[in-house]
Amino acid sequence: MSVASLRRATRETVSGLPREFWWLWTSTLVNRLGAFVATFMALYLTLDRGYSASYAGLVASLHGLGGVVSSLGGGVMADRLGRRPTLLVAQSSTAVSVAVLGFVQNPVAIAAVAFAVGMASNASRPAVQAMMADIVRPEDRVRAFSLNYWAINLGFAVSSMAAGFIAEFSYLAGFLIEAGMTLVCAVVVFAKLPESRPERITKETVPEVGLGTVLRDGRFMSVVGLSFLVALVFQQGSVGLPVAMGGAGFAPAEYGMAIAANGVLIVALQIPLTRLIEHRDPRRLLVVSSLLAGYGFGLTAFAGSLGVFVLTVCVWTLGEMINAPTQTGLVVRLSPVHGRGRYQGVYTLSWSAAALVAPLMSGLVIDRLGAKWLWGLCAAVGTGAAVGFGVLMRRLPAEETAQGASVEAAEAGVGAV
Repeated sequence: MSVASLRRATRETVSGLPREFWWLWTSTLVNRLGAFVATFMALYLTLDRGYSASYAGLVASLHGLGGVVSSLGGGVMADRLGRRPTLLVAQSSTAVSVAVLGFVQNPVAIAAVAFAVGMASNASRPAVQAMMADIVRPEDRVRAFSLNYWAINLGFAVSSMAAGFIAEFSYLAGFLIEAGMTLVCAVVVFAKLPESRPERITKETVPEVGLGTVLRDGRFMSVVGLSFLVALVFQQGSVGLPVAMGGAGFAPAEYGMAIAANGVLIVALQIPLTRLIEHRDPRRLLVVSSLLAGYGFGLTAFAGSLGVFVLTVCVWTLGEMINAPTQTGLVVRLSPVHGRGRYQGVYTLSWSAAALVAPLMSGLVIDRLGAKWLWGLCAAVGTGAAVGFGVLMRRLPAEETAQGASVEAAEAGVGAV
């Protein structure tokens, strides 16, 4: 792709989105730029506080468990209280709990506060995704989710590099900087983002959507199950891959170089790739992305050099770039307007649950069978997910049009955005 073509693709990708989207996008970017604690938490507990690796793993698990719990709670809050109040509560609570985590010393208190941080930080995700669906035209949603995903990865890439330098200076400074930047996100939400939740006129005209409604939605829960399988595969980039590379004699720095390809590719290619996938059939995109994920990790079984490891990372990263915006857009497409928060919360739960299960799965498989079995299992799971998406989405509901969305919003009494 030439420079001129890249500039044109970038301009077309970022044009035409509402101002409110860009404020929400800015909030996401600032939040991820300040996400230092998750990066150095294990080092902080083992090197600075002197706790064992087992205790550090327990704290990480409790942090993840908090995210599982708040996936559902955040979705319910987004529908009942509104997107804006949920974001304000979640981000303010995250700022306070992260700051407190930097000061507590008792091991029980650290574990409890880490659980609270996991709950607070994850509670905002369903609200962000639901608000984005509210304020962006249906035909622009995949593009919007893709840009938001790009911001997440750009912020994470920068914060990961900065975390090392901050940790050398002061771990406490990292906690306080993250708390401060999260408060900035809350200020942006308070000052620039009006409420976007569609308002019901009466319960008779708009049926109540509860968690039971979501759980009884067979097609949607099948998508959540397939999402869990795909997430299990993608999680191996941070849990199975470093263990396998270490067992094969590669240094931690070499793993860092391999996994860095993931962030570099996303930052460099996500925007131009968006132009290619924006109006494509989501069924085909999810089938292709599942296969790229499964066989990208599957190819790791044959990696014997750093270059081949980097190549495998590039393959599954391409699948990740296709999967993330497409799958989030599909969730919106399958969600009733007044249940977007709950539906996004249950969808987020699939990724939170995978973050808990993946470390246990990879550890057991590598210890008992060997790393090559793990990569073969990834290929099998990716293939299963691809088949599942192909069968499940044969009769996908028609995509909402901008005109239809406007009529629907007017009938539901959507507040001005």
